[in-house]
Amino acid sequence: MRSHKTPPVAIVGGGIAGLTAARALRERAIPVRIFEAGTELAGLARSFKDEQGFSFDFGAHFVTNRLAAALDMGAVCRTVPRYGEVVRKGGRYSAYPLGLLANPRHDLSAASARLRALFDRTPPRDAAEAFRREYGEAFADEIALPLVEAWAGAPADRLAPSVLQKLPGSILRTLLMRAAGRLTHRAVAIGYCREQPESPHVWHVYPEGGMGALCARLAEGLEETVSLQSRVEKIYVVDGRAVGLRVNGKDFDAAAVISTAPIHVLPKLVEGTDALAPFAAFKFRAMTFCNLHLHGRGLLPDVVVWLPERGFRTFRVTEATQSMPWLAPEGKTTLTIDVGCHAGDAWWQLSEEAVIDRCLDDVRPLVPDVRERLIGGRVLRTPIAYPVFLREYENARRRLSEDGTGVAGLLSVGRNGEFDHLLMEDVYYRTLDRARRLADELRRAPAPRNAPSPTPARRRGKAAVASRAVS
Repeated sequence: MRSHKTPPVAIVGGGIAGLTAARALRERAIPVRIFEAGTELAGLARSFKDEQGFSFDFGAHFVTNRLAAALDMGAVCRTVPRYGEVVRKGGRYSAYPLGLLANPRHDLSAASARLRALFDRTPPRDAAEAFRREYGEAFADEIALPLVEAWAGAPADRLAPSVLQKLPGSILRTLLMRAAGRLTHRAVAIGYCREQPESPHVWHVYPEGGMGALCARLAEGLEETVSLQSRVEKIYVVDGRAVGLRVNGKDFDAAAVISTAPIHVLPKLVEGTDALAPFAAFKFRAMTFCNLHLHGRGLLPDVVVWLPERGFRTFRVTEATQSMPWLAPEGKTTLTIDVGCHAGDAWWQLSEEAVIDRCLDDVRPLVPDVRERLIGGRVLRTPIAYPVFLREYENARRRLSEDGTGVAGLLSVGRNGEFDHLLMEDVYYRTLDRARRLADELRRAPAPRNAPSPTPARRRGKAAVASRAVS
């Protein structure tokens, strides 16, 4: 039995990963405290609804019936009946993946690449080489690589080959799962979870109240552990172990620290070790999401249109109401335009009106009368939309993936914390597993006989700071 004086596990961030970790630890009688810098929980897993009845999320989130069941939310989630993607090239649309397979030039190029691969077993040096080996030069150069470069914001020869590993599985399996979805009238989840097996019985759902409802459910019973507007300024490491942190100028002891902060920020917070220094170089892709509210519905040939042609600012346009009609009032729709950028650049600094105007121009080849249909719009921005797998820090990225932070008692979890292309289910199950293992470690550790270990400030004898320490 652990002493009641054992300090809590400190959790940095109140999004889905932080709340999942907190629940898993509390279920094992491990005290926790959640520090959230914002004024509310949920982080990027938020939904918005305007006065006209349009609902939209901060980027694309995918929830499955399996995750909903795990959170006991199945009864308040709607089934997504369909999901489809097309690629636009030269003014023509090809369905993914079947339509793309009908191009003989792509097929011959892919067959030639596979034949060469039988005699060349050397690992690819970069993403460009990896894609050309896997799909052939024709498809890679015309479709895949332009999309990857627009999404990552870097040339494919600067990206690591591991980018290819983050894409959905084989084309044959994709076709079979799509067929299952058509038969069941459900958007079967394909390539959205690697922690749990794919199955025709796992499909996309959408919670009533939006994505924030997931975090609201996770937060139930944790209210007294949450501190909002609590910015973590330092994480203390002593003798290779995380032992406390500073929040809003005050020091707190901690049995361990679970961070959901973007991994490139974490080295700036940690004091007492340089083990995380290589992670400071990691880069995220900033994104602008422009939501155009329009009269009409079914304006795109399918839910998602991929745009590999260089003339577009965006690489993806989504009409989510084709999958989820409840996201817009009857007879109206929303097109979401994803524009990659860099935080602080000219595009990032554009006004909302200017972004909407430019996106209308970009969408016109897809919807010629888009300006006449316009009702309004909303622009959302984030500097940390997607992790970018650059070759220059691939070894450090692999180290993070395989060994964690390298500091005992310091876990970095969630999409941004793990610097990985994780969607909702993976975030949930990966965080759940890691939090449970941490709980087992803490329960096996000997309980302190008296007071908990002092913060590093006390160890250095700084009495002024020590007076602020809280157990």
